[in-house]
Amino acid sequence: QVQLVESGGGLVQTGGSLRLSCAASGRTFSSYAMGWFRQAPGKEREFVAAVTRLGTNTYYADSVTGRFTISRDIAKNTVDLQMNSLKPEDTAIYYCAAARLGNVLATSVHAYPYWGQGTQVTVSS
Repeated sequence: QVQLVESGGGLVQTGGSLRLSCAASGRTFSSYAMGWFRQAPGKEREFVAAVTRLGTNTYYADSVTGRFTISRDIAKNTVDLQMNSLKPEDTAIYYCAAARLGNVLATSVHAYPYWGQGTQVTVSS
C-alpha cells in the first residue's frame, strides 16, 4: 500500500506557472505507475498526465500537452507536475494517484486504487 500527499497548489494569473509535488510513502515507489488527475466544480474527475513506474514513458491529456510536464524522482519518492502557460480552465483540485500496472500506464480513474487528498489550483483571468 502507498500513501500520497500533494503540495504546491495555489493562486496564479493566466499565463503563469505552478509546480505540484506528490510525496509517496513506502519502499516500493518504483512499483507504481503514477498519475495526476483534476476535478473542477460540477465536473467529473479527469486525467491530466501519467508516468510509468520507472519514468520511462509519459502520457498527457490533449488539453495539457505542451504545457504540463510530469516527472518522478524514484530516490525521493516524489512525482511532480510542472504546469506552464496556465489557463482559467485549468482551475481544479489536482490529485495524485498510484497503481501497480507493470510497465504500462493508464488514463482511467478506475485504474488507480490509491489517491492523495488533493491540492487546489486556481488560475485567475
